[in-house]
Amino acid sequence: MKTAVRIGVAGCGFYAANHLHAWRHLAGEGAALAAVCDVDAAKAKSAGEAFGVPWFHSADAMLAAVTLDVVDIVTRQDTHRAIAEAVFARNVGAIVQKPFAPSWDDCIAIIEMAKRHGVFLAVHENFRFQTPMRQVRRVIDSGAIGTPNWARIAFRTGFDVFERQPYLEHEARLAIADVGVHMLDLTRFLVGEVELISCQTQQRRSGISGEDTATMLLRHLSGAVSVVECTYQAKRIPDPFPQTLIEIEGDQGSIAVAPGCAMTVTSGNLVWTQDISAPLLPWTSHPWHVSQEGVLGACRHFLHCLKSGQAPETTGGDNLRTYALVEAAYEAAATSAFVRPRMRGDAAAVGGSS
Repeated sequence: MKTAVRIGVAGCGFYAANHLHAWRHLAGEGAALAAVCDVDAAKAKSAGEAFGVPWFHSADAMLAAVTLDVVDIVTRQDTHRAIAEAVFARNVGAIVQKPFAPSWDDCIAIIEMAKRHGVFLAVHENFRFQTPMRQVRRVIDSGAIGTPNWARIAFRTGFDVFERQPYLEHEARLAIADVGVHMLDLTRFLVGEVELISCQTQQRRSGISGEDTATMLLRHLSGAVSVVECTYQAKRIPDPFPQTLIEIEGDQGSIAVAPGCAMTVTSGNLVWTQDISAPLLPWTSHPWHVSQEGVLGACRHFLHCLKSGQAPETTGGDNLRTYALVEAAYEAAATSAFVRPRMRGDAAAVGGSS
């Protein structure tokens, strides 16, 4: 097993700080943060000095100067393909932030290039790695609620996400592509692959380009049905941001995750409630710790895979199924029809295991 993994981080913006902290947190487990880069030299310099590593103004410069095992790409999606191709050309692996890329063709190109070079590729789809979501998965796997046959997975907040990420105001595809992708990945993770999807979108805030609310109805290959919701315009006190609210019913019981990460499980005639929240770490803060700890969980998983040679949960091929749901949701919203996603869990996974 590889003893240490040398990691470069491409992108030093607002959310990338969580990736940098996560990699430093994992130093005792074999993560070696080795370099950072950003097209904004001031951001790169600030991050490099804060984390004690060399900094560069571009991924090409970083790759030319520092020997790396993997690059964690934490940039806007329109840059993912170019950076990934530069990384793969040097036979270095990549972890790509979600959304995977701006288009289906870009996703396929990234997957195929990683496959040609025989290098590691994972998509940083981190909600499924949050402690509460792993706990829900464990309850399902225990058989306590039987076979899931209905679910509601919701991200509903009024938190001003535009304040620190003003570029979101100009995104033509907003709620589904930004946070709905997490919800769609979670419904795959918790309920299974999807056969059909319908979607209604709304723009409830003025002055933005895309949808801020989406309500989706999914039929899974198992026959289960799920409702997947996301909005940045909920008016709730307390606001559960950035927590995902979960309801899952099975043929033997149910799971409900309420605000505050209280999970109630009904199994036959038994009912129990437990706190499944993640603890605050020295570098996390309320309420962001829910999301920050998910980044740590994802990075820990990828680190283990890089050291052991195992394939990650969120390979390029796997995440393509989530991406297919995003594309299908937008098509369904435009046509007011049920849409079959391009990939429905069939055996012919595009791009293999990359």
